[in-house]
Amino acid sequence: MDRSIHNAQDFIRTNIEGTFQLLQAVRQYWTGLAEHEREIFRFLHVSTDEVYGSLDPTDPAFTESSPYRPNSPYAASKASSDHLVRAFVATYGMPALITNCSNNYGAYQHPEKLIPLMIIHALEGKPLPVYGDGSNVRDWLHVSDHCDALMNVIERGRTGETYNVGGGNERNNRDVVGLICDTIDAAFAADARLASRFPSYPAAGATSCRTLITYVTDRPGHDHRYAIDAGKLATELGSRCSVGFERGLQQTVQWYLDHEAWWRDVTSGAYQAWIDKNYGFRRAV
Repeated sequence: MDRSIHNAQDFIRTNIEGTFQLLQAVRQYWTGLAEHEREIFRFLHVSTDEVYGSLDPTDPAFTESSPYRPNSPYAASKASSDHLVRAFVATYGMPALITNCSNNYGAYQHPEKLIPLMIIHALEGKPLPVYGDGSNVRDWLHVSDHCDALMNVIERGRTGETYNVGGGNERNNRDVVGLICDTIDAAFAADARLASRFPSYPAAGATSCRTLITYVTDRPGHDHRYAIDAGKLATELGSRCSVGFERGLQQTVQWYLDHEAWWRDVTSGAYQAWIDKNYGFRRAV
């Protein structure tokens, strides 16, 4: 989403024009299949909860019937792609399904995302930039639970339907970053070898990496809260999350500790320019 603030055109091209081209190609392929092959064919469009806009603290969670109110170029482009898929279902009878998921986390996530960004910055002793006052709320979904849900939808979901996929783990960003710090602190306390691998980490001394938390100017169009009601997915397909947030976060921290070579390669060059552009470590007033 952050990237779309500075360069919306790429997201319009990818999410709208790209989805249209995929739908065109898939329709052409699907219509050429034998009848028995067409009966089992599925097109799964993976989307986001950001298409629904922002919730107030006491609002009920998003359902599949929630109105679309996108607030960023990224969210608007994803909403447009959802509408294109529905149009191909209604107009051409394409056997497509849509999923709208909440914030993912887990192994191999690009370091521009909140959780890996905070883990890596903490290990390097860098500021942990948190937008605004850190009160923005997200529903966190472990990537393995998301993958299981996608397989359930594509194998057993009703074509033409939308399924929300959420983790049931609403947390504000301030608490998420604090929990990341506590988890890393515990890892360093349990394994003395980490201090020599990451000498810039604050916990190698006497303090927690919580001292690195830095509140920066909020980004434009920053939705306050997302929350997903995944009841339809659970009722129709029996798909429920199995990874609790604390356990999933501990596994994620351990993965980044064990895969230092991977994230150091990813965080070189262009990535650092992106961090400077989007955060700039401008302290909030």
